[in-house]
Amino acid sequence: TSQEDLEQYYDVVYRAYERIFKRVGIPQVVVVQSDSGMMGGNISHEYMLLTPVGEDTIVGCDSCDYRSNLEAADSIVKAPEKGEAKEAKLVETGDCHTMEEVCDFLKIPLERSCKAVVYQKKTDDSYVVLFLRGDLEANETKITNALGCEIYPAEITEETDLVAGCIGPYQLNSKAVVLMDSSLKDLGNVCCGGNRDGYHYTGVDFARDLPDAIYGDYAKAKEGGICPKCGKPTLNLNRGIEVGNIFQLGTKYTKAMGMEYADESGELHHPIMGCYGIGVGRLAASVCEVSRDEYGPIWPISIAPWEVHLCCMRVDDPDCKALGEKLYQELQQKGVEVIYDDRDVRAGVMFSDADLLGVPVRVVVSPRNLKENCVEVSLRDKSIQKKVDIENCLDEILGMIQTLKEQI
Repeated sequence: TSQEDLEQYYDVVYRAYERIFKRVGIPQVVVVQSDSGMMGGNISHEYMLLTPVGEDTIVGCDSCDYRSNLEAADSIVKAPEKGEAKEAKLVETGDCHTMEEVCDFLKIPLERSCKAVVYQKKTDDSYVVLFLRGDLEANETKITNALGCEIYPAEITEETDLVAGCIGPYQLNSKAVVLMDSSLKDLGNVCCGGNRDGYHYTGVDFARDLPDAIYGDYAKAKEGGICPKCGKPTLNLNRGIEVGNIFQLGTKYTKAMGMEYADESGELHHPIMGCYGIGVGRLAASVCEVSRDEYGPIWPISIAPWEVHLCCMRVDDPDCKALGEKLYQELQQKGVEVIYDDRDVRAGVMFSDADLLGVPVRVVVSPRNLKENCVEVSLRDKSIQKKVDIENCLDEILGMIQTLKEQI
């Protein structure tokens, strides 16, 4: 019923989700600021498992605890020294069209250039030109948020008032919407497109030559960029898998649905919404990414399909079968989740299947072990493998289960 109420509950879920991911066996999950996108609202966070195979890019800081999704991370870079002021001059650059080609041709560093990235609005197909420093990449999420509509990469035709490969902000005569990235604000002695096929300007100074320009943040944060929290040039980029997210949605949906409630005085209000989600399927896959070997998953005991995998190696042996079934009954009576493999198959097949199921504790009953009055008990991660007297094996198994739970 109030923003304060939403924020209080949001914080409860925020902390609960942190505990959940630790308990399911992936304490490597980090919380990052994210872009709310189509969901709406102003505040949202994602829970990301850092892994090289992740589909998202996470921006972090080596000097503080700043974390953000690349879509939402501020892009702050230090401008290179302007050097000696020069007059803006149109020079022929031939078939060079990318800024990398132009800078190589002119023998200047890429960070002293301005490149153009062109889009079209999905609403009316009109053109949008983003100008940013040559060594940076456009952040389409930021552009979409600034325009308030979806965009797509532009198709520049002969009828367009833009010259593909040579578009620049200086002396530009176009009906396109122009966005200027903040990375250009303090640049001087810069190369940019000449708005004429085969030509580029050199010596452009943005403060001098484009005094009315309005700047915004439209670029992706880069490795070594300046942290928006601590101000140090120590940003790093890593890959991650999104395993959960939380949003402060506000009244976007309750207003759209005409949803109202009456307060104590009978006055009608729209409820304020939050949204909280965990992707269970991708969470299981993510656990496998960090807890596995070449034979299969190694499930944390908190989410393992069973706690114990009981293997009876010779069901045709009366003693083996009797002990296997006795242990199976005793474990179940103790409340242990156990899968009992009493198939008539080779040992290699049974053990391969056990590895593939990834159950944390394995107990093997075999004629060879029975001759020594013991069973073999091991952990799926191979860290423990030992023979235990039959009289003590139940307590040993229960102790291993308890230890694994305490480690979560």
